[in-house]
Amino acid sequence: MLDTTARNTLPLAPGVGYKPQHFTDILESPGPVRWLEIHAENYMGDGGRPIAQIRHLAERFPISVHGVGLSIGGEAPLDPDHLARLARLVGWLNPASFSEHLAWSTHDTEFLNDLLPLPYTEETLARVCSHIDQVQEALGRQMLLENPSTYLAFAESAMSETDFLREIARRTGCGLLLDVNNVFVATTNQQTDPNAYIAEFPLDLVGEIHLGGHDEQVDEYGDPLLIDSHGTEVVDPVWKLYAETISLMGPRPTLIEWDTDVPDWSVLAAEADRAATILAPARKAALQ
Repeated sequence: MLDTTARNTLPLAPGVGYKPQHFTDILESPGPVRWLEIHAENYMGDGGRPIAQIRHLAERFPISVHGVGLSIGGEAPLDPDHLARLARLVGWLNPASFSEHLAWSTHDTEFLNDLLPLPYTEETLARVCSHIDQVQEALGRQMLLENPSTYLAFAESAMSETDFLREIARRTGCGLLLDVNNVFVATTNQQTDPNAYIAEFPLDLVGEIHLGGHDEQVDEYGDPLLIDSHGTEVVDPVWKLYAETISLMGPRPTLIEWDTDVPDWSVLAAEADRAATILAPARKAALQ
């Protein structure tokens, strides 16, 4: 039977994506950071410094594992070797959470270094649910599924993204990871309302929130084109959308993602502190 109870719990506080250059800073001066997230594919080896560091950090901080390589939405079956290595990692680390993306990144024998969008059809829904069932069975625990950052919509989609995610969760028992920056990126690119998206999202199923930076460009028609880059600070409109989201659903564990052009620890800690400031009144209200 699927175990939907976390072995340890992510606190209703900020976390950051762990980068090895911040190892000493995190131990000596974590500031508002109360948990860490790692990308699964970086820790599937048998040993060495990366594994030793995470074992040490896991003694002090809850760890969330975030997958980027399962290709949950891919047409091909899940890679059994990849899934076995993931299960081994989750087995010894015993993280507080595991999550993956509503996306695909494989075609035949090729792996594409991107997280690509899906059409929201009954056929896609059945395939994604089958893959999630397989992952949760292999890991023996509930996973969270993250909403994607998208740059276009498929004409053949038969349902909204929020309805698609809600139905996946209903059929599989998975939870959801709400990436607020992804919402802002996708709705800006598709010229829709981010607040309307949040209002339609099944917020009661959200177990974790992500915040990150994006790059601003323009397309061939001069319209805004946002690229989900995880290489800059969170912009003010995303912070505003995050605050409005927290006001609707209450506090959730919130990750600051910064994966490229990684800054000094003080910059990441400042971003986490901003999240903590927004979470504080919601946490207080939840305790009353």
